[in-house]
Amino acid sequence: MNASPTEPALPDADPGPGGPRARGPAPESLRRTRADRARQVADVLRRQIASGEFASGMLPDERVLIADFAVSRNTVREALGVLRAEGVLERRQGVGTVIVRRPYEHTLERLTGLAETLRAHGEVTNRVRIADLVRPPGEVARKLHVPDGGQVVYIERLRLLDGVPLSLDLTYLAADIGLPLLAADLAGRDLFGLIEQSTGGRLGSASVTVHAVGGDPHTCALLDIPAGSALFTVERLTRLPDGRPVDLEFLRIRGDRLAFRAELVRAAPDLPDSSTGPDPYAGPGSRTAPDRHTDPASPAGPAPHTGPDPDAGPDPDAGPGTDSGPGPRDDDRVRRTGGER
Repeated sequence: MNASPTEPALPDADPGPGGPRARGPAPESLRRTRADRARQVADVLRRQIASGEFASGMLPDERVLIADFAVSRNTVREALGVLRAEGVLERRQGVGTVIVRRPYEHTLERLTGLAETLRAHGEVTNRVRIADLVRPPGEVARKLHVPDGGQVVYIERLRLLDGVPLSLDLTYLAADIGLPLLAADLAGRDLFGLIEQSTGGRLGSASVTVHAVGGDPHTCALLDIPAGSALFTVERLTRLPDGRPVDLEFLRIRGDRLAFRAELVRAAPDLPDSSTGPDPYAGPGSRTAPDRHTDPASPAGPAPHTGPDPDAGPDPDAGPGTDSGPGPRDDDRVRRTGGER
C-alpha cells in the first residue's frame, strides 16, 4: 500500500532513541498526542477498506503501515485497535490482521434504492413490521401535501444485507401511490422499483438530509448493535417528475455498515454587481473608487475637460474647417457676452 498523494504522511513527534530530532520547538499544530495520530491513521484505513482496497481481505504488515504513515509502531497498533473495537478488523494468530466487515458505499449522486446500490455486495431482504393506511403526523402531511383529515400509507421495514441488520426504514407514501403497494412484494423489493412499476413511470428527484446520532436502545436492539452506537439518520423526500412529493422516508442506518459518498464540483463564485453595492470581496476599510464624473467629493477632483485647451491657441497644422481652437465667430461671441472661455 502506498500513501495517497492527497493524504500526506503523518508526522510522528516521538521517534524514540536514534530517531530524527526536531530542530527547535515544534509548531503548536504538530504537538499532537499519540491518540490523535492513531485516530488519523484509523480514519484513512477505514476509508480505504470501505472503498474496496486490500482486496486480499488482509491489511499489510505493521512495518508497511509504519513506513506509509511515518508513525511509530505503537501509533499503528493503537489505530488497529480502534478498528478492531469497531468490528472492522480482527487479529488472527499466524495469519495477520483480517478485514471482517467492510462499510459499503452509498452514493448521493443518483436516486437509487438500497438493493440497487448494494446488489454487488450481497442480498438485501426486508422484514416488514408494519404496512397500513394511517393518519400522518402534521409535518408528514405538510411535506406530502396531504389535506386535513387525509391518510397515507405507512410502511416500516427492517432491512438486512446477507441476513445482518443494516437499517430501519420508516416510509410514508401518498395514499394513491402507496395503496397498490400493500399487496406487492415488500419483503423482497425496493420501494422505488415498486412505485415505478405501479405508476408506469420513473421517479423524478429527491431532497436528502443526513445526520449522525447515537442510537436509542429500541432501534439499536432491532439493528443488533449496542445502545448508543453510531447511526446515520436520513430523511429523504422523493417526487414524481412533475414535482409532486409522494414518498417521505426516515431511515436509521448502522454507521459501521454504510458510508455515504459523493463527487462534488466547486462552482465559480458569483461575480459582484457593482450596481448593487460594495464589492463583497473587498477588505476592511476599502471603498469603491468614486465616479469622477459624478462625485464632486472625489479626492481627484472633477472630471478633466475633454475639449480643446483654450490656452493652447489655434493648431498651426489644422486645416480649413477644423475646430481646433476658437475661430473668428467664437471670438466675436466672447466679446459680445463679456464672458470667458
